[in-house]
Amino acid sequence: MKKIVFIIFLLLFCSASVQAEENDTQKLLRDSVSVMEEIMSSPDQEIPSDLISQARAILIFPTLVKAGFMLGGRYGEGVASLRSKKTGKFGPPTFLVQSGLSFGFQAGAEAVDLILLVMTERGLEGLLEDKFTLGADVAVSVGPVGRHAEAAADVMMQGEVYSYSRSKGAFAGVSFKGTVITTDEEVNKTYYGQPLKSKDILLQGRVKKIPQSGKRFIKGLNMLAPAKIKKK
Repeated sequence: MKKIVFIIFLLLFCSASVQAEENDTQKLLRDSVSVMEEIMSSPDQEIPSDLISQARAILIFPTLVKAGFMLGGRYGEGVASLRSKKTGKFGPPTFLVQSGLSFGFQAGAEAVDLILLVMTERGLEGLLEDKFTLGADVAVSVGPVGRHAEAAADVMMQGEVYSYSRSKGAFAGVSFKGTVITTDEEVNKTYYGQPLKSKDILLQGRVKKIPQSGKRFIKGLNMLAPAKIKKK
């Protein structure tokens, strides 16, 4: 009898743990769309539509946490989605983890919302790796902002990855260069029900069934970052 009670308790515990992780994943997807929506609707601070419409892929890290004094660290969970060459639509998300250390003068702590626009083939190749470092494997530049940056967007299209961040605290002297981004294969497996790497999801189309929260994420992203229609 005790064994049966223990087994039932164990099953309930495992079920609750999985459910909690699924809820966290759903919140991450929801927060990612919210961050995009808020930044795109900020007066004179939004990402230029011409630039985002040509992005090959988008990475979103809502609430990236930074802290430190002289030696700093950062950590955050995020998602990435790839735009289809055929349809111009974004597809199912892969889940990512961002971490890194930085040296030099810095003080304080903050939470930062971070968006990365992948613009080039080389930048895309870096994204499809299981692990890559900003500023080393992939070049990253601060992106232009506001309506007046539309004209300059075409000139600045030489960058591999453009970063957009929104601070929620006070922190000085931290760069995103040196940040390591890794595929969160454990979350991918839990979410899709099978072990998947970023390239399996983004490039090889191995996701056959997308959960409802993923479909809402894709819909929101496509509304906020539609592909640029080329004039004939």
